[in-house]
Amino acid sequence: MGVSLYRHQLDALNRLNPGSILCGGVGSGKSRVALAYYFLEVGKGNLRINGRGKDAKMRRNVPLYIITTARKRDTFEWDKELAYFLLCSEQYPDLSIKIDSWNNISKYEDVSNAFFIFDEQRVVGYGAWGKSFIKISKKNKWILLSATPGDTWMDYLCVFIANGFYRNKTDFCRRHVIYSRFSKYPKIDRYINTSVLEKYRNDILVTMTFERKVNVHKEYIYSTYDTDVMKTVFVNRWDPYSNSPITDAGKWVLLQRQVVNSDPSRLKAVGDIMSKHPKAVIFYNFNYELDSLKKYLESVGIPFTEYNGHKHEAILEDRKTWAYLVQYTAGAEGWNCVLTDTTIFYSQNYSYKIMEQASGRINRLNTPFTDLFYFYISSKSRIDAAITKALSNKQSFNESAYVGHSW
Repeated sequence: MGVSLYRHQLDALNRLNPGSILCGGVGSGKSRVALAYYFLEVGKGNLRINGRGKDAKMRRNVPLYIITTARKRDTFEWDKELAYFLLCSEQYPDLSIKIDSWNNISKYEDVSNAFFIFDEQRVVGYGAWGKSFIKISKKNKWILLSATPGDTWMDYLCVFIANGFYRNKTDFCRRHVIYSRFSKYPKIDRYINTSVLEKYRNDILVTMTFERKVNVHKEYIYSTYDTDVMKTVFVNRWDPYSNSPITDAGKWVLLQRQVVNSDPSRLKAVGDIMSKHPKAVIFYNFNYELDSLKKYLESVGIPFTEYNGHKHEAILEDRKTWAYLVQYTAGAEGWNCVLTDTTIFYSQNYSYKIMEQASGRINRLNTPFTDLFYFYISSKSRIDAAITKALSNKQSFNESAYVGHSW
């Protein structure tokens, strides 16, 4: 059998324990490390790693549950990784392996004496998924995989509870949270006793640090926009597309985005990029962007396929030039592409985590390219500048804060 692991993967494997968060950048090989841990430490088997050692089947058939994204489940990405370890019914007829999505996590609350791999961190906060995760953790051993484990201490709440550091949310908040006295709703003002929190985080966080062999090139390309139409939206609070007043602050922000994202200069930027990089993944946010991109690509003779909530088409890998149009929400994670060195962000997403996940689609350990190119199409409008500033600070864009300054 035998598997290949990079040095950073071996280092992480040696530091993993039940209840750990395995943190590594997108494409760093977290899934293979997680399965190696299950095979060696949980199943008590032996592996020939990088040509060294001997293979031996697992002595303990501990049921394995992998909770991942619906995309990874449906594209059998984890099945491909399981094949490297020969974790199949032919080798282990009595072994139970279940791969399911986070949407169905509540179905496994009654499972006990199993091993869980929670893929793509989804237990931020204290919602339904987090509560199911805590229930599962009390009766099973587990590890969690994440590219971006947490921005605030509340993001670690469920993992801390699952590790037994706190009894529940109330216990955590009583020890560490100071709420604002001047807010109409519970709003965290600051955290206290953070040295304890830092110790707990360091105890469970296993970080995979490594230097990729590729050179990453990022370039911002600034498009223009119709300042008169923007004034109509921003100042006059008027919807130029439906010819009606804007009464909702959320719509006011979306219309600003539509003004800048619909400008023809963005399409010209795509054409200029693809004249030098004929194979590209293009990420977009809104349906009107997709419509514009499709019309433009058809007009210039560039073949394309789509991945969004309605279509899951394959990349046209047999063509000399192609575009793969991917909607952020549907395709920012759970698939890999080593067929191109170029990603174009037609518009930026609000979420820093989603932008990082999207960037990782072509930045894989097995990419054949030594240089990867990322093109961010933006404008110098207020809305685009605010989004870019937040993402540059590794934060998500806060629409409420933006609205509060000008609405």
